[in-house]
Amino acid sequence: MSLGDEHGHGDSARADTDPYGGGQTRTRLPDRTGDPYGGARRGARSSSRGVVTVVAVVVLLIAAIAFANRGSGSSGSASRGGSGARAEAAATAPTGTRPVTTRSAGLPSGFAHDEQGAQSAAANYAVTLGSAEMFDTTARHRIVNSVYAPAVAARRQSDLDSAYANEKFLGSIGLGKNGAAPAGQTFVSRVVPVGTKVTSLNGTGASVEVWYTSLFGLSGQASTNPVTESWYTTTYQLTWVDNDWKVTGFQQKDGPVPVGRDQRASTADDMTKAVEEFGGFTYAR
Repeated sequence: MSLGDEHGHGDSARADTDPYGGGQTRTRLPDRTGDPYGGARRGARSSSRGVVTVVAVVVLLIAAIAFANRGSGSSGSASRGGSGARAEAAATAPTGTRPVTTRSAGLPSGFAHDEQGAQSAAANYAVTLGSAEMFDTTARHRIVNSVYAPAVAARRQSDLDSAYANEKFLGSIGLGKNGAAPAGQTFVSRVVPVGTKVTSLNGTGASVEVWYTSLFGLSGQASTNPVTESWYTTTYQLTWVDNDWKVTGFQQKDGPVPVGRDQRASTADDMTKAVEEFGGFTYAR
């Protein structure tokens, strides 16, 4: 996500492009007499969505700006040049091929030099770049050096450090200046891929779209920024280097966003418990 997303996540900003209409999503939160984590802040819904937006941001942060002027036209035209919805959907059908079994710096690595490998790499990188670990300096350095191509990683590191160390930004999402959650609260930042699609592929490069939902916020009884969900599609530009796929750039956009069901939001305790007990996945077809 990039810092520019803070202007694209409000309902009014989506109204002219969202086929469902920003006001039709239905959400039933807990009763006011129930969990204060959700029920007492009904009027703050739009502001918390704005916070989520700012962070959907941070995940892919300054890199989005850095790559804004870098070959974005090819990926856009490729995404519209598919042979049809069914053919594109088939690209993410299960194949039975085993996921990668190797890891580098704690992250999945050694993706196959083919279409499936590019999709798996993009999905895993989306998860990694959208994780709470990006708010920890040591972990962020490890992630950037593992996910980005060497020529790009060196330039990204200082920009990302400046962004994630910005105390005003961290304060706006409820974190301390070191990126830590307040006592008694759990910081949640997770990306869950729904599907992938290759829009271009050659021997040395690939462009892969990843459609995903993002969970972001603070769980805990005193949280003023409860965990909410957002939907995005990010197009990753990958290059084949050192026998693996690595990120060189990306572009992000909102949606597609499904219509929300009439479900009651979980309590702070239930959300915290879920985050602590449910682990993530290695994504491969």
